[in-house]
Order: sequence, then structure tokens, then C-alpha cells
Amino acid sequence: MTAPGGILQAPTDPGWFALAVERQSDLLIDHANCEKKAASTALSLMFAYPEDFELAGRMSRLAREELRHFELVQQKIAELGVVFRRLSPSRYAEGLRRAVRRQEPARRGDLLLCGALIEARSHERFLGLIERLGEPLAGFYASLAAAEARHAGLYLRLADRRMPDAAARLAELAEVEADLATAPDPDFRFHSGTPATRQDHGTA
Repeated sequence: MTAPGGILQAPTDPGWFALAVERQSDLLIDHANCEKKAASTALSLMFAYPEDFELAGRMSRLAREELRHFELVQQKIAELGVVFRRLSPSRYAEGLRRAVRRQEPARRGDLLLCGALIEARSHERFLGLIERLGEPLAGFYASLAAAEARHAGLYLRLADRRMPDAAARLAELAEVEADLATAPDPDFRFHSGTPATRQDHGTA
């Protein structure tokens, strides 16, 4: 199976990073949302496949770590005086969900591969943010980056043990992910695509 850093088929457009520097409050708020969603994904896999003891054990530990990351992002939001507001979900996660097969055991494998892609994209964007943001956010993202790569590797290993066509299917899902992460996007979110003309500032 491909290493976590090499599974993405397209890099994030520099325009996304430029906008992230301008929209740091939105970046942090949606990052917190992403950490909650990551924990929720791990928990949902535990409930969906309770007979898979290895998967359940790994996801239990992953959920705890993702919730800890959520707490750290919330702490950073408070420290920086960011005013919380609700943000509408990005199209990214829903786009990946639409690509997941419905029949088992293919569905389980696809969910794991999508988890790997999401974590790999987060890692890629963390690295780009470290280079562009000043302190304290540069150091904050540097402290989290290694965990994202580790999570991607975990999902890849779990998928590889459970599906004979993991590499081929990963390539197919990576095409979908690359389009979602790079196509013109009117909204700015942590996993949004290349910035388009209109930039959404959230909804109450």
C-alpha cells in the first residue's frame, strides 16, 4: 500500500493557503468541526462493525485522540479571542460519502480508504499552513501534523488487511478526493477546494 504522504493525486492550490492566512478565524472554527467529525467517524465504524475487534479497538483509541485534538483547537480559539459562529458543512465529506459503495464488505473498505484520504489531505494542508502562518498558529499546526500522517497510515493498514483490491480502489477514490479538494469552490472551509469568486462567511 502507498505511504500516507503519497496517496493524494493533486496538491492543494496555493490560493487556498492564501485565503486561509486571511481567514484564520474561519480556519480554526472549521478545523474544530473537522476534529469532531473525525471522532464521530471513528465511533460510527465501531458501531457499524462491532464484530471486528481490531477495528473497534483502533477506532476507540482514534476517537479519543481526535476529541483531544478538538479540545486543543477549542482552547486555541478561546486564547485568540475568536468569536464562534456556525459554519455550513463543506461539500468535501459529502462528496466522498457519495462515492462509497453500499454493499458489504466493500462499504467497510471504502470508508477506511476515505478516512485515509481525509487524514492525508489534512496533513498536507497542515504542512502548508506551517510555512505560511505566524505564531502561535504555525507551531500549533506543527504539533498536530505528525498525528494526521499517523492516522492516514492507520486507515490504510486497516483497509489493506480487509480488502484484496485496496490499492486499486484507493486510486479510484483518490481521483474523487482530488477533484473535491481542488475544483473551484465558493465557500472557504478546512477541506474546501480552490477559492472561487464568492467567499461564504458562514451562516448563523
